[in-house]
This record gives sequence, structure tokens and C-alpha cells, in this order.
Amino acid sequence: MNTFNTPLEAFLHWLKKDPDHIFLRQPIQRQFIEYTRKDAYEQALHIAGALHNMGLKQGDHVALLSKNCAHWFMADLAIMLGGFISIPLYPTLDKDSINEILVHSESKAIIIGKLDDYDSQKDGIPDIPIIGVGLYGIKEENVWEEVIKQFTDFEPFVQNPSDLITIMYTSGTTGNPKGVMHKVSSFNQVASTGIEVLKIKEESKMFSYLPLSHIAERIGIEMICIYAGSTVSFPETLETFPEDLASVQPNIFFAVPRIWQKFKEGVLAKIPQKKLDRLLSIPILNSIIKKKIVSKLGLTNVSFCASGAAPLATSLQEWYKKLGVDIQQCYGLTEDCILSHFNLPGTNKFGTVGRPLPGVTSKLSSEGEILIKSNCLMVGYFKSENQTKEMFAEDGFLKTGDLGEFDHDGYLSIVGRKKDQFKTDKGKYVTPSPIELELSKNIDLEHICLVGTGISQPIVLIVPSETGWAKGRENLSESIAQSIGDLNPKLKKHEKIEKAVVMKESWTVDNGLMTPSMKIRRNRIEAIHQSMYLDWFSRKEQVVFE
Repeated sequence: MNTFNTPLEAFLHWLKKDPDHIFLRQPIQRQFIEYTRKDAYEQALHIAGALHNMGLKQGDHVALLSKNCAHWFMADLAIMLGGFISIPLYPTLDKDSINEILVHSESKAIIIGKLDDYDSQKDGIPDIPIIGVGLYGIKEENVWEEVIKQFTDFEPFVQNPSDLITIMYTSGTTGNPKGVMHKVSSFNQVASTGIEVLKIKEESKMFSYLPLSHIAERIGIEMICIYAGSTVSFPETLETFPEDLASVQPNIFFAVPRIWQKFKEGVLAKIPQKKLDRLLSIPILNSIIKKKIVSKLGLTNVSFCASGAAPLATSLQEWYKKLGVDIQQCYGLTEDCILSHFNLPGTNKFGTVGRPLPGVTSKLSSEGEILIKSNCLMVGYFKSENQTKEMFAEDGFLKTGDLGEFDHDGYLSIVGRKKDQFKTDKGKYVTPSPIELELSKNIDLEHICLVGTGISQPIVLIVPSETGWAKGRENLSESIAQSIGDLNPKLKKHEKIEKAVVMKESWTVDNGLMTPSMKIRRNRIEAIHQSMYLDWFSRKEQVVFE
């Protein structure tokens, strides 16, 4: 594999090697629009020149608000070619959150791509230049398709490893989003390391659907695509996602636990578990069934399947393993540029997030907090020197906020979040994550939040899955009670679950109870419901419906 120093150097290498190679595939009305490397470069260069013509200077901040699409990649290339610093925003943010980040980040312009409801978001944009992509119905004074027609003799910026490349605002599970600053050298090292350790082949096929405004997709898909000269495709809509993925059959695939769970639910909706077990027990039929299921999922050509963002149940890994799909858990933060711990092909240990990647040193504090050191740690939080200092130990290690354990082979397991621990009225601390992970084995449960502040024993707040609701209230209650009954004997006395409370409404990004990266906002859930804990706890029934 080639060695590069910057993303632009990598892209220009592949551009020179084969300018007509398909780089981006964007589905519109069930047809893929394809952009070659040359197409993408020319469009990006014209956008970069246009931003300079609007009065922006090298080093200025340019925001990007869009779902994953071909123009996300081209816009990011434009920002790099212009010598700007990118400010990616989650496409699900409301107008107030958009305004807060744009003002705080001092963004001088914004590029608007594919969105579901731009009309409700645009009032959050301050008085700065806006370039909107007409292909996705974005109507602004500066239209991407018109801008790229304008001739420019703009000379592209030459990236240096020491340059600041981006400020990425965290999704804010425990508070307001913070702007994480990263250098070009960090993106370069993580992408290069990923290609090496995952043995990613040149010009592979990729599929991008997790938010590119999140560090995992930004590095794991966008940067690796740029460095490996890959072709990347996108889904058209949430509804067409399975069909789009199956048509692409990518070579690597990243997902969060809930997606792996959803895939499983989809398979079992067509082939019940008992029937699947019977079919898989028949030697010749076994291979046919596995190939058919894996092909329908879009995973036939995958050499590396990864799961991150939240713990993945070992039982789920084992279920996929029976189909020939080996899911490797990974661990990393925005602050460490996800250069942290990975399970790698051939050395996958279920229930862990793997061992440190090359260039990473990790250890535990006296309190069990995971500490990380590498050359890819963030420069700091933008305009927040005090919060930056709080994130680092005296010896320069990054404080992750996660509690962990190492086994005798050096594999790391995540025990939970330090801030997620709560104390019951008995004065005992409870770490919710491992308990929630055990309950997540039940496919009737969509989201789970174990709580217990102000009461003597923990209770669990539950949002049922579609499968759970379809069973009806009585059967759902039995399913939840069964899960609690199976788990409680394995827990310490102060951890045993007293009640389950079924939420009447879902937890979503829109109502602020999920982050854009699909993690529950525990602090907000608690703020809304804590006043009800005592009442729910005192009910006679074990499963309470809100």
C-alpha cells in the first residue's frame, strides 16, 4: 500500500493514476449517479475557489450540514483544497443547535447538502454565505451546480501534517457538544493504520451511511476511501437502505449494535429461530442458507465487519458467527481520533473491544478509568482551555471517561461510563452498562436505561422494539419479566432490578433523548423521569406501563 502524508496527497495520487475511476455513487430515484475522481476534484476545486471569491481566507472555518452523500465528500475535499478548517454538523440537529455550533465555531460559510427537513433548520444559520446543492432540493442564492460552472484558476492549498484539519462537535451524551480539534497528521496516521491492520485492498468498495459528522465514519469510511482509492456508495433513503446495501456488497462494513440487532430481527421475521437452527444443522443446506442470508444482508464480500459506539452483546456476535459473519468490536473516541482498541481479523475475542492498535499506549487509573496516549490525541476543545485540561492526566494520557478491564491477553472490556454510575438509597453504586447489555439480548427491547437515584433498588426504563409491541401488552410484560428473572440471580444484591417501566413514547434524536450517533442521553432521560421513580417503584406490578 502507498504511503502518504496528507489526505489531499492521497487523493491526488489516485486522481493521477486513474482520473476516470468511479469515486462516488449517489442514488437518486433508484438510479446511481456516478462521479469519477476527476469529476469530484473539479467540482471541489471550483467550490474552493468560490469560497475564496466570497472573501474567505485560508484557515477560516467552513461548516458542512448534510446527510451522507456524494456531495459530503466533495464538499470536504473543497474545504481541504481551499485551506479551510471543516466544521461538520449532524444532519438531524435542530435550528437552535445549528446556530449554537455555527456561532461558537466562528464558521464563515456553510455548505448544505442532502437533508430531510432543511426548512425547519435554515433559520439557525447566521448571516454567512451558503452554498446549497440543488440536486437535493436545497434552494439558496449560491447553488452548487451553478457555482461549479464558473471558471476559476484557483491554485489548490497544499496540506501540511501540522495543519488543523477539522473541529468536530461531539454528539453530547453528557452535556453540551464540544468542538474537538484535530490535525492533518492524526487523520493521516489513523487512516494509514486502519488500512494496514485491516488489510484493506486498494480500490475496494465501501458503503457510507452512519453520520459522516461522527469520527468513526469520517475516518473509517471517508478517509480510508481517500487513502485506499476506493469507490463509495450511499443509500438513498432509510427505506431503501437494505436494498442499496445488498446491491453494493461492500468490502468492509461498520455498524452500531442496534443495526446488528435490527438485521437479526429482519432475518428472524422471515425464518423463525427454531426453523433457522434446524436448517443450519443440515450439512448441505447449511451452506446454501448462510450464503442466501448473508447476501440479502449485503455482507457477502465483507472482509471486516465492525461494531462500535456502544457495547455489543456476546450472544449477538455468536448468532452472526453461525452465519459465517465475524463481528469485531472496536473502541475509540472523537478525542483520540478513534486510534484506540480494535479486535482484528484472526484475533477476535468476543465480549472485548480488542487490544491497543499500533502507536497506542493504554492503561487504567486507580479508579478503573481507561487512559489513552498516542500521537493522534486531540489538540484540544475549541475555545475551552479548562475543559481541555480536565481531559488529560498529568502524564499526558487522555481520560476517556470509560471504565474498563484488561484480561491476561491484553484485551480490553468496557465496564461502563464513569459518569453513568448512580447510587441507590442504600448507598451502593451501580454501573448500568453491563446490566443493560445483558437485557439487550431480548429482541423485544429497543432501548434500555437502568436508573435508581432516590430509590432503594434499580429499575429499568424500556422502549420496546417493533417486535415487542407486536406481541401485545400481556406477552410483552411476560417477555420483560422473564429477562429480569433470568438476570437477577446473576447480579449482586444491590444491583437486582426491582421494576421495569415501559415508556409510552420512543426515544429519538428529534425529542432529544438520543444523540445523533444513536446513544441514549441518560442525563436527559433522568431529568424528565426521575420525579416518577418512587411512584413506579411502589407499584404492585413488576412491569409498569407509563
